[in-house]
Parts: sequence; C-alpha cells; structure tokens
Amino acid sequence: MELVEAELSDKIIGCAIQVHRLLGPGFLERVYEEALLIELRKAGLQAERQKQLTIFYDQVAIGEHRLDLVVENRVVIELKACKAVEDVHLATVRSYLKASRLQLGLTLNFAKPTLEIRRVVLSA
Repeated sequence: MELVEAELSDKIIGCAIQVHRLLGPGFLERVYEEALLIELRKAGLQAERQKQLTIFYDQVAIGEHRLDLVVENRVVIELKACKAVEDVHLATVRSYLKASRLQLGLTLNFAKPTLEIRRVVLSA
C-alpha cells in the first residue's frame, strides 16, 4: 500500500527532524513553526503559515480554522509542543483536512527527546 504524498511528507519530516535536532524540546510551538518554515523554504518547498479557512455548514459560514502550516498546497502541518499527542489533536487535524479538502496531515510534536510524528489521512 502506497503512502499518501510519500515523497513530499518525507521531505517535510526531514526538515522537522533538522529543526528538532538543532533546537531540541522546550520551546513554544510558534518557535518551531518559524524554524520549520525556514527549513522548508531551504528545501525548496512552498509553505504558507497560519492559513485561515472558513468553515461552512449548509452553505453558511459558521467559523474559521487557522492552520499552522500548509506545504505545497498539499499537506497540512499541525505543530505541537506537548507531553503527548492525543486523539483530540488528531481529530483537529482531520477537521482541517475536511475543511481544506486535502488528504494528508502531519502532527509534529517537538516536546519529546525524539520528534513525535503522526500521519492523519483523510479517506476519500
């Protein structure tokens, strides 16, 4: 079974590992966001930070999501600096994918000694 956006996600994860290697755990999420944005751009990837999405219900705007990063308009990145990635974090990424109509989200938790990576795939 082939992974969704395998090549792109490998590049993103490589950038995130580099950020984690250089900064380590202990910083706020926005610090990791800025550092990852720099690494992604160094890798030649287009990334948009704090992308705002409007949520619709029955064709009526009812709210907004703000995505940490969107890479190449194909992958949503949710950055965490917490004790553990929980189901609620993954559910949030699923809602981001539904709202953005993208298939892959990566939740990256920088708070641990080893970068925690969780893939969230929205089934078609």
